[in-house]
Amino acid sequence: MKIEQGLFYTKDHEWVKVEGDVATVGIADYAQEHLGDIIYVELPDVDDEFDKGEAFSSVESVKAATDVFLPVAGTITEVNEELEDEPGLLNQDAYANWIVKIKVSDPDTSDLMDAAQYEAFVKEL
Repeated sequence: MKIEQGLFYTKDHEWVKVEGDVATVGIADYAQEHLGDIIYVELPDVDDEFDKGEAFSSVESVKAATDVFLPVAGTITEVNEELEDEPGLLNQDAYANWIVKIKVSDPDTSDLMDAAQYEAFVKEL
């Protein structure tokens, strides 16, 4: 399992990279590993607004389907359309293949985990 430095993580296994007022969001390697072969990713629409902790996407695999929650509040500015045709890209590299980019309305990441905290968290699961 891979854990990228410089990202923040949620207990639901999403990651977020905040750069100024733009955040890039995806699922952690732990999540894709436990889901198995991903066969579908539901993407939101550009300009959709979401609160922190709100489901903005769902990911389906041969094993299960799960919602993906936004780690910070904001408005969708870009979706990774490659995932519509190739959802398995999340299995290949969960960090290179983000799901959405958002314009952050509340950049508070104080309740999120850094890489070391996330690594300790998943070891307890």
